Amino acid sequence: MIEKETNAFRDNPSGLTFFLDRSSVGIAGAGGIGSNVAATLIRAGVGRLVITDFDSVELPNLNRQFYFRDQIGYPKVEALKHNLELINPDARIEIHNRIIDAQNACSIYSECDLLVEAFDTAEAKVMLLESWLTGLSGRPIVACSGLAGYGRTDLIRVDRRENLIIVGDQESDLSQGTLSARVGIVANMMANEIIELLSGSDATCGT
Repeated sequence: MIEKETNAFRDNPSGLTFFLDRSSVGIAGAGGIGSNVAATLIRAGVGRLVITDFDSVELPNLNRQFYFRDQIGYPKVEALKHNLELINPDARIEIHNRIIDAQNACSIYSECDLLVEAFDTAEAKVMLLESWLTGLSGRPIVACSGLAGYGRTDLIRVDRRENLIIVGDQESDLSQGTLSARVGIVANMMANEIIELLSGSDATCGT
């Protein structure tokens, strides 16, 4: 196992893999943001992910989400786990095929070092952030806001607020449509923030 990981992450910055492999990241939502953040983190060498989503893969998801045509109809969390394990079979991926609400939002992610908000609707985002900021106080949270449309890359920014980091343009809405390019930019910027936060962490994952 050690030999495999050393080879897979040979080109990582020196010392980074040590921290990432021992980290645990919780991802709420497995759509355009959640699935792509997960893929980037697994490619970077994050050792444990906890991913929750209740939805199934649909054909329109394929324009921006990390799924394939033969996975249409499968629960997103199961399809995503399969895809992530093709990248790194040694990664520890825990999945929950269920709706996240105010009652379970904290218990699902209680052993995670860092949390990722990847919901679609404003109401769900508010519920999740309020639950985490209250029930899991002190855990870093990386969230997204504004990723619709295409172009206007210069408007995408990182807003850092103590333990909450928000990535996006913070103004576009889903009525403008979603496309892989802009969704991917936001997802990878979020992953980059996560990697930076974890790189200096001495926390160990809960497994």
